[in-house]
Amino acid sequence: MDTTELGPPDFELSFTQADIEFRGHAIECRINAEHPVTFVPCPGRVTDYHPPGGLGVRVDSALYAGYVMPPYYDSMVAKLIVSGTTRNECLMRLRRSLEEFVVGGIDTTIPLHRRLIAAPAFLNGDYDIRWLEGFAGEREGAGA
Repeated sequence: MDTTELGPPDFELSFTQADIEFRGHAIECRINAEHPVTFVPCPGRVTDYHPPGGLGVRVDSALYAGYVMPPYYDSMVAKLIVSGTTRNECLMRLRRSLEEFVVGGIDTTIPLHRRLIAAPAFLNGDYDIRWLEGFAGEREGAGA
């Protein structure tokens, strides 16, 4: 089929970009089956699994206790998404959620996310795309 024949869709939206208002804040943490400092993949059997919950907290995952994480695929095991009215409320929910999140039997990046959200630069919003490399390098150099 020649896709050039399709043309634009035959509908119009009932609102414009000017009608869109940003409200609230959201943060997503991608939880991987990896060592939180070296990022070495960590396949193996999940012995314990307890996702966080509550208002403004969502976990997208197919993980469960007894699941065997294979070494052949992407190491992401869950997405933790939190939202709040303000960035501060969102960060407080994220902090609580990361403390409640339990994945036993394999290493995950949960401890890395806990350290990231405690970093002053992150809390102050003073970071850019290269900031994580420096942050991760400091941890490795410290032997953590």
